[in-house]
Amino acid sequence: MKITNVEAMVLTCPLDKPIMDATYTLPHRSAVLVKVDTDEGLSGVGEAAYFGGPPLITKMIIEKELKEYLIAEDPLNIEKLWEKMYQRTIKHGRKGAIIASISGLDIALWDIKAKAARMPLYQLLGGCYEQIRAYASAGFYAEGKGLKELAAEMASYVKEGFTAVKMKIGRNQAEDITRVKAVREAIGDDIDLLVDGNNAYTSYQAIKLARKLEEYDIFWFEEPVPAEDIEGSAAVAAAIDTPVAAGENEFTRYGFRDLIINKAIDIAQPDVTWCGGITEAKKIAAMASAWNIICVPHSFSSAIALVANLHFSASIPNSLLQEFDRNYNPLRENLLQEPVTINKDGYIELTDKPGLGIELNESVVKKYRVD
Repeated sequence: MKITNVEAMVLTCPLDKPIMDATYTLPHRSAVLVKVDTDEGLSGVGEAAYFGGPPLITKMIIEKELKEYLIAEDPLNIEKLWEKMYQRTIKHGRKGAIIASISGLDIALWDIKAKAARMPLYQLLGGCYEQIRAYASAGFYAEGKGLKELAAEMASYVKEGFTAVKMKIGRNQAEDITRVKAVREAIGDDIDLLVDGNNAYTSYQAIKLARKLEEYDIFWFEEPVPAEDIEGSAAVAAAIDTPVAAGENEFTRYGFRDLIINKAIDIAQPDVTWCGGITEAKKIAAMASAWNIICVPHSFSSAIALVANLHFSASIPNSLLQEFDRNYNPLRENLLQEPVTINKDGYIELTDKPGLGIELNESVVKKYRVD
């Protein structure tokens, strides 16, 4: 089997009302989808994270640089192809858009390999769980959204069946505790409540805040300090009882090695569309398990990102939850012929179909494609 073509597709859906976390305003939902074709009729799909820059840059990297390293290669030799892409871009890659682009291609290659084996991807990767508990990832800032609206939003996810929810803090530190208090009262005591600071605090601020939030039984404190501040994250993790989760902004096993050996995280959050693909995420998870660290993948993009991270999560023994973005996003809700949903117990069940087990809704791709 040989690779015959590589294509990247940019999809964008503008938002009527932008949403905001502590440090970033999101005016649209976008995704860079990846398709790899072979001479035997098998094709694989993936997604490459574009966060931090125009998605067209990611498309250009894939089609103008990485594509030439894959054409005429055997798609089943995934480790070989990962190393080829990584080593030939190492002078200007190692982190950022290059690794995100490699990630999308790597996912597509795994989709092909699992289809060729006629196995669901999570089983090909090891097959540890057949369902993963999902947490509703939401609670963003938005114009006109006060405490009442925030509380009602988070309570609605509990009514849908979620047993864990995550909310944003950090844009207005004076209101952090008030926001968390309102949400805890709205969802009740039996629901796990996660908070995400999106890199907004100094270590001192994060420690002080975390101690004040203890009475609201916080499940984890995500990204309390800037991603580059490994020492600060370690200081927070050592000082508070609430677990520190981070890693969505980190790349490859080397970046996670530094987080782990410096005791900067209690929970690792690689994203297969971002950290180096499924190939690299599996290595990160194995390394985390050696330190008895839970691995919960980040996922905040299209349905392909969600499904790819879900297969990864279900293939490792040290997984716990799966992030399930609940903000408005047609690229998540409508992109697949069979949308991802939770069951009555708040879990996402894995498919028994080969590969990622998905089929794109081509009319949605056409509607939102902008490249």
